[in-house]
Amino acid sequence: MSDTHSDIDILIVEDEPKLALVIADFLRASGYSPRWLANGLDVQKAVAEHMPQLIILDLMLPGRNGRDICRDLRQQSDVPIVMVTAQVEEVDRLLGLEIGADDYVCKPFSPLELVARVKAILRRARIRAHPEDGPLQLHEGRLQATYKGVAIDFTAIEFRLLVTLASMPSRVFSRNALMDRLYTDARIVEDRTVDSHVKKIRRKFEAVAPGEEIVQSVYGVGFKLVL
Repeated sequence: MSDTHSDIDILIVEDEPKLALVIADFLRASGYSPRWLANGLDVQKAVAEHMPQLIILDLMLPGRNGRDICRDLRQQSDVPIVMVTAQVEEVDRLLGLEIGADDYVCKPFSPLELVARVKAILRRARIRAHPEDGPLQLHEGRLQATYKGVAIDFTAIEFRLLVTLASMPSRVFSRNALMDRLYTDARIVEDRTVDSHVKKIRRKFEAVAPGEEIVQSVYGVGFKLVL
């Protein structure tokens, strides 16, 4: 039996018709409403006319590549984006995340795995839209967070870092991006300063949720918050 998500519109941007059809069939079987575009030049108009709840975006497209499309989308929307690529080099994977994608899959991939990732991303997006439903509550006035009902106190800089990571759960933030958010007065700060703050945040979460790694490292890139 499929789940009932028929009101959730998912845009597939893929120039391989057979693959797009398979993806659409699996999404439809899970209760979603997929639609398909094959040319990168058609994305902007389609999104302007009807913003989907999630976009599955191929990296290599005729007309316009997925990188440029993703960058432009991020200027106007936080719509979740899953990048699809046949380029398996690690640099390409990380670049996809750095330009604002929420996740990536490499061809060939299992359609069931893709659907599972779509469900997870949409669940996180729902928590962002309705934070009262999530395990983490942020209380800016008190520089305090509540995780699974337990209050945790933070310093001002730790709290600002946590707010940044929590603004887009599972999005990878580079150290430079985090430093730009944390220090707006153009002071010179070493890269590892962010690492030090992350360690302190982790210890505080560990104290109330042993064994859970809330803030995770992405080797060579930065950090992400996982709820």
